[in-house]
Amino acid sequence: MEDGGVIRQRPRERIIATARELFRKHGLRGIGVDAIAEAAGTNKMTMYRHFRSKDELVAACLRHAAGEVEAFWDRLEAGHPDDPLLRLYAWVEIGARCVNDDWRGCDMANAAVELAGSDHPARLVIEEFKTAQRNRLAKLCREAGIVDADVLADALMLLLEGARVSRQSSGATGPCARFAAVGEAMIRAFGRADSSRPRQTRRRGVRPIEPH
Repeated sequence: MEDGGVIRQRPRERIIATARELFRKHGLRGIGVDAIAEAAGTNKMTMYRHFRSKDELVAACLRHAAGEVEAFWDRLEAGHPDDPLLRLYAWVEIGARCVNDDWRGCDMANAAVELAGSDHPARLVIEEFKTAQRNRLAKLCREAGIVDADVLADALMLLLEGARVSRQSSGATGPCARFAAVGEAMIRAFGRADSSRPRQTRRRGVRPIEPH
């Protein structure tokens, strides 16, 4: 719906957008449904029509975040459709920007810490998302001809997870500042299965593909 040229969000979308921002600022347990409803410009009755509980709202917020990352993969593919190795280096480059630009860390990882040991419905969302991301990265490593593609994918995922935590604890000038250099070194160290092809290095000035 438009009002004077401004596109209004539907109530469900507005509640999710507001809740995501508040959860990032205060944590999942640090903000209640009353505050979320008020900030979203609605009331608890409307919110509970869309989400049966706060737990369901948390899960919906994480699914929304997962959808944004899937769109990032589509753009990564479109940006370098014929060069999987360049896409792999671009993944590292974009990961470095993500680490450096967002001091609050990964929504999924932060939620996993808060929900550890619980049977919260968001736990399944987190596990499925992290597994899918790792598998997508492993597929890219295989397409790029990397030796031990699954091991490199696990190493890069661990590097990204650790770098995002380091950004929160040690700041932008801490170990996370070397994410790109370490990631690129890891790719070169693993090498390619087809050794007859010259090893390709990341080209500077790669057209940026911004993640959401």
